[in-house]
Order: sequence, then C-alpha cells, then structure tokens
Amino acid sequence: MAWNTPEWLKYAVIYEIYVPGHSQSGTFEGVTADLERIRDLGADIIWLMPIHPIGEEGRKGSLGSPYAIKDYRGINPLLGDETSLKVLIDRAHALGMKVIIDVVYNHTAKDSVLVKEHPDWFLRDSGGNLTRKVADWSDIYDLDYSNTALWDYQIETLDKWLTIGIDGFRCDVAALTRLEFWNKARTVLNRDREVIWLAESVHKGFVKYLRDRGYTAHSDPELHQAFDLTYDYDGFEYLENYFRGRGELKEYLKYLYLQETLYPKEAIKLRFLENHDQERIGAVISNQDILRNWVVFYCLLPGATLVWAGQEISTRKRTDFFEREILDWENGDYQFYGFFKNVLQVSKEIKKNCNRFGIEELKPGVVKINWQGLNEEYGAVLKLDWRDGAVDTDFAIDGEELMGTGIKRVKR
Repeated sequence: MAWNTPEWLKYAVIYEIYVPGHSQSGTFEGVTADLERIRDLGADIIWLMPIHPIGEEGRKGSLGSPYAIKDYRGINPLLGDETSLKVLIDRAHALGMKVIIDVVYNHTAKDSVLVKEHPDWFLRDSGGNLTRKVADWSDIYDLDYSNTALWDYQIETLDKWLTIGIDGFRCDVAALTRLEFWNKARTVLNRDREVIWLAESVHKGFVKYLRDRGYTAHSDPELHQAFDLTYDYDGFEYLENYFRGRGELKEYLKYLYLQETLYPKEAIKLRFLENHDQERIGAVISNQDILRNWVVFYCLLPGATLVWAGQEISTRKRTDFFEREILDWENGDYQFYGFFKNVLQVSKEIKKNCNRFGIEELKPGVVKINWQGLNEEYGAVLKLDWRDGAVDTDFAIDGEELMGTGIKRVKR
C-alpha cells in the first residue's frame, strides 16, 4: 500500500528525549524550557519516550521501565499533566517543530488497566496463563492482536493523543505487532491530517528468532507498507560488529545498497549512532577526531537523523531508566556541540537539495561520500578507523569546506 509520506522526513532530524532525565525537574516544563536550544541545534521532531503511568507489579528498579505501561490514556504524574504537555506541544509548534510520543503496543505492564479490564486481549501460554514472547521482559504481558476489539481501543487511544496536538508516533518493537493493525490505524487516523509513523524495526536475528518460535515478526520492507520511517537496526548490526572488532565496514556499506534497491522507493531509514537502547557512541569511540568523522558519516547517510539527547555534548554514560538519573549538561563537551550542530545543519541542506547518493570504501575504514543535485555536488572523505596509512586516489575533492565539518561543496 502506498502512503503519502511527507517529503521533508527524508532530511528530518529527530531529537529523542527521556523526560525524567532531561532536566533537574524531570518534567514537561523542563523540556519546554529547552525547546529553543533544541530547535537551534537543528531538530525538526521532538520524540518523547513513554509519558504514561508505569506499572508497579514486577517493577524494575525504583522507577520501573517506561516501557511497562499501566495506562495508555494516562500521563505519568511525575512528568506533569495534560495541561503542561499541551504547553510543551504548543511551544514546539510555535518553534516549527513536531512532537511524537512513544507507542508501546506490543505489551503492557502486568498490572495495567487492560489486564484488569480486558484480560482476554492478552497472549496466553499452553496453560492459559498470561505470557510474553521475550522472557527477559519480566515486567510485562504481551497483547494478542487476534482480537479486533483491541484494535478499536488502541486506535481510539491514538486519536486521543492526536486530538491534543501530538503529531505522530514512534512505535516500540512495531515488528512484533500485526501489520494489518498498523495499516488500519494509519487508514483511520491519516484521513484528514498528516501523522508521522516511525517504526522501531528490529535486528534481523531477532526477526528469525521470533519467527522460528511461531510468532509475528515483520521485516523492515514489510513495515514500510504502513510506516514512513523504520529504524536502521537491520543494517546497524554490521556497524555494531565493526565497533566490536568482529566485522568489516564494507558489510554495512553493502547493506546500504540493499536498502536502496530492495526497499520501496519511498522508504526512509532513521540513521543513528546511538539511542536509548545502545551504548553511548562517545564511550564506544574514544578518539575525538574519529568520532567527529563518524558524526559526519551517519548524518550524510540517506534518511532521517536521530539525535539521542546528550549525544550533542558527547555524553558517555548510558542512562539507567529504572532509577532517577539526570543528564550532566554542565560538564558536556561544548566544542563538540558546536561541531555537531554544524554537521546537522549542513547535512540537512545537502539531503534537502540533492537526490543522488554515493559511497565508496577507499581502503579499510576510509570512505568517500558524494551527494549530487541538479546544480550542486558535495563530497567528504572520512577516516573511520583508528589505523593509520596512506590512501592512493585518482580524484580530488576541491571546493569550499562547509562550517568546519570536512564536507565540501565540490567545484564542477
């Protein structure tokens, strides 16, 4: 099914926020106070991680996982209320940004409203007990989408959030929920408005693991039947191997080609070096020069760009969502911040104005990226490996370097 995906999503910057850890107050007001800075950094979309009440049964840590949701239609009182959320949304809109929220529709907390009111909407094991597909997710029960009454409830819930001003949804482990449901939700909710649909697709190995056990697990190309954007996990696993010294960069570059040729033409990937489920890239890559090159690399890849709050100041500590933990904005690397901001600005303009992308590995760990438009051409040569050595080339990238990013506007 073809959808009218907004063209601007192809070069959008999505800024991910964990509200309790973003400010000293840990509230919507704390995020609202930071929106102008986030806009100036280059963000087009604010993504708020789950804002709903968290379950208590089987809770992990003192706060519990924000992905163990007690009530899809409620707001976690520690974050604020509907009024303060609306103030955040209205301020973001005034600054020209959209706001999306996390939708966690694969499962609920064990003591959720739906467990109490509609226990027949949940997955059962052979003994008739409520269960889940992933054993480690011990604080949740999985929903069963064979019941279409559940579909109606979930779509009504999404409509509630759209009505108060939310612009779309980041759908947690969307690959585990039936595609027919997502298609119906989009058909109903997009009738008279633009709604942004971002799917957290999953690693290919996880897809196979679940399918081998008889469960629904959609591939990324399948998800693009319903979603505007999908995660880059299907390719990112090659980068993870590379960072750990277990693979070569060329494996990821090969997969970029597969994404460009086997996915629907309108498909947009969400590119990232880190997100809330991954290690901070500043902890993975300690060399600042190489880290800067990786920032240029991922920002120049086709698709939208994810910034996980704190990445712009090279935060190295991974957030613990089960306890109260606040980002250390005071001790961030603000030289890196300036560079990061410039790269976001330059790469957005390049992807907005160009439609032909090329990438080539000149030697292990050294890549050349090229973007071409009707009247413009841009290029960069990036050293992504810690090893030293010379590169013999039969070309030159001559032109003006843009804002100290290493990206050049190529002379023709």
